[in-house]
Amino acid sequence: MERNSTMNDHIDVKDRIEGDRRAIDGLDARIIELLAQRSHISDRIQKNRIGSGGPRTVLAREAEVLSRYQDGLGPKGTPIAMSVLRLCRGVVPTDAQLTLTQDRP
Repeated sequence: MERNSTMNDHIDVKDRIEGDRRAIDGLDARIIELLAQRSHISDRIQKNRIGSGGPRTVLAREAEVLSRYQDGLGPKGTPIAMSVLRLCRGVVPTDAQLTLTQDRP
């Protein structure tokens, strides 16, 4: 009887682990979707800022983002925020690309 109980406990644990993994997969999908949305909005902000003669990035704003992640996640928030900022900055355009963009009507 003891062996049967141990096998059932093992199956229950395995089922709980699988359920938790499915929950993590769902969270990961939501995080990826949110990061894609954030990147799109960040790209729009950068284009508007550059188009109005401003800088591509604003370090004070990035410091605010870093602080928010640190406040919410502690020391582990810093590398996460840095990764998010890098992801959302996109590719830095070359001088030639900027010239072509600026020459367009």
